[in-house]
This record gives sequence, C-alpha cells and structure tokens, in this order.
Amino acid sequence: MPANVSFDAKLTTAAGSRIERVTLGTAIVGGWSGRDRDALQHHIDELAKIGVKPPEKTPMFYRVGVSRLSVADQIEVIGDGSSGEVEYVLMQHNGELWVGAGSDHTDRVFEHMGITVAKQLCDKPLASEFWPLSEVEEHWDRLRLSAVIHEKGKDVVYQDGSVSGLLSPMEMLRHLAGDGGTMADGVLLFGGTCGAIGDVRFSPRFRFELIDPILERTISHAYDVMPVPIRG
Repeated sequence: MPANVSFDAKLTTAAGSRIERVTLGTAIVGGWSGRDRDALQHHIDELAKIGVKPPEKTPMFYRVGVSRLSVADQIEVIGDGSSGEVEYVLMQHNGELWVGAGSDHTDRVFEHMGITVAKQLCDKPLASEFWPLSEVEEHWDRLRLSAVIHEKGKDVVYQDGSVSGLLSPMEMLRHLAGDGGTMADGVLLFGGTCGAIGDVRFSPRFRFELIDPILERTISHAYDVMPVPIRG
C-alpha cells in the first residue's frame, strides 16, 4: 500500500467553510523560487553562511517523504540545529488547486551535506486551512508571509514579506512540469519562502501565517519544536 497522510482540512471559500478529509500521497518542496533576483541572492547568501552550496539551477524541486507532512502542534527534531521556514503551499484536491501555508522545517546542521537529506530529516508542519487558488489569483501579489519565533522569553518577528518576491503558483507549476513533475490530486507543493530577519536559527516555537489583506483573512498555524537528545 502506498504511503499517504490524511487529515481533516478546513476548505474556506467566499461562500463559507467546510471540513473535508484530504489524503496526500506526494510532497514536493520547491526551493530557490525567488522572483526578485536580489531577494533570492539574499536567501542564497544567508544559507551560504552555514555552509549550504548554491543551487545548480533555480527553482529546484526536492522530494520528501509524504509522511513528513504534519498538522500537529508539535514536532520532534534532532538536537537544536533546525529551523522553520514559512512558505505558501499548493494542494490539488478533487481536481481543484488550493493554497495554504506550511513550514519547510529543515535541519541546518546537515544542510551543507545535502539539502534533500536535511529536508527529509524534519517534519513539515502544515496549517489545515486552505483557500481556492482561483479566489486569490487576481490579487496574488498582495498576499504576505509572516513567521514569529520565541526567543529570550519573547516573540520575535523572524520572517515577513510579500509573495510578490516569489514565483507565482502558475510559474511554479510550469517549472515543475519542465522538471518532469506533475500536479495531481494528492500532491502538495511548497512554493518558496522569504528571507529570515537576522540569522537562520533554532527556536522552540514557530508560528506562521499567510495573510490576504484584500479578502481580510489569514491562514495560521503554530507548533512547538522538541529536540531529542543526540547520543552517538
């Protein structure tokens, strides 16, 4: 039996919200997906500080085990060398594209050894709410991504930026097709992130949001990060 992850999703449209059971069988992380070349270089540079080699091309698509996707409010990680990363996500369900938010939580200690390995080592938290992509496409560039971490006893803004700095969903899907991938029911794609404010760093709590100021609605999720001890 193929691996899959199922959860109850809140599908919110202009007409209201409903809960539907969603089953995902494929998880893809789209990386280096900046539309703004300066912002993309900033992200490449900030990861270079921790030893991550620049990509061969942009964007890049990394497969991770679908079992890494999680809507839980807590994840376990190896030690304290990982960090969250807010992204918009695309999901196809019942033939329709939906947009949501997730965290491409990644092990930074292993990232310089191989990005695919570093991404596979961590769960990928998802908000369980999604909007139809069709309802936000016309004002897509007005959407914002935001993340807050807990540091020294207080909440600190870690990421804050417009999705206008990233390739649009349709552009990402065109690149995915060019890379041999397909978007079908049960596929979830992480669409990219904005740069961290300050260094890329660990936090015991990560809260992220996708904000639509036009329709005045927000998708949000928060999770605790629980390190497990490294013993050998």
